[in-house]
Formats: sequence, C-alpha cells, structure tokens
Amino acid sequence: MQRYRECHDLYHCVVNLPVNVESELAVKYFEFANLGLPMAGFASLFGPLRLLKSKNGLAKQQRLFSEYVPWALKCGSSAKSLITVYWEERWEQDIREMKSELGLWDAPPARWGKPLKEAELVVQKQTESSSAT
Repeated sequence: MQRYRECHDLYHCVVNLPVNVESELAVKYFEFANLGLPMAGFASLFGPLRLLKSKNGLAKQQRLFSEYVPWALKCGSSAKSLITVYWEERWEQDIREMKSELGLWDAPPARWGKPLKEAELVVQKQTESSSAT
C-alpha cells in the first residue's frame, strides 16, 4: 500500500494528466484496471458523485465516462503492472521509450487549470515581441 501511495503522482505524470477532480478520477480508473486494488475501485465508483458538486459538474461527469473511463480501462488493463516499476531507476530514461516499454499512452487531452504565473509572463513577452516585429 505504501508503494501505491508513493507512485500515484508518477502515474499522473506518465499518462499526462493534471491534478484536479476529473483527472484524479481518470487515474483511479486507470489504477483499478492496472493494479486491481479495491481502494481504487471504490474511488472510481463513488468519486464521480463529487463532480456533480462542481461548476459544470454534469458536463465533467459526462466527459469522464465518455472519454477518460474508456481510455483508463483499456490502457490500464493492457499496460505492464506499474506497481512493479522502479521509477527511481528510470529518471534518465526517455519518457516516450518508457511509455512504449510499459504499454502506456496518453490520456485524452486534459483541461489544465490556470497556468502558472511564470508561464503567463513568458507568453505575454512572446506576444509583445512578435507584435513589435
């Protein structure tokens, strides 16, 4: 169980999902399909109710079941069991190579939250410099 908790955030990274309720549920479905842990199954079963409390909750829940759940079940069930991966030994490995080796592919494009302030400043500077030329 400890290893599962230690690796959970890496699963977000390797399947390219942010940390928000919708993406968290997608990762839970993925984990259930990949690892078969009852804890992930219970979160998958009852977690979508939490979406209904959020803004545009019904639309988010529909997207979860139409896009993320099919991906999570297919990818999770066909990928190598990720609980056996020693991530600590793979920091230098190319992510594309690793995903291919493990049988993983990206989740449907996520709706990321607000960009970091630094990213906003970079985009603003790029926009200003391109409009000046």
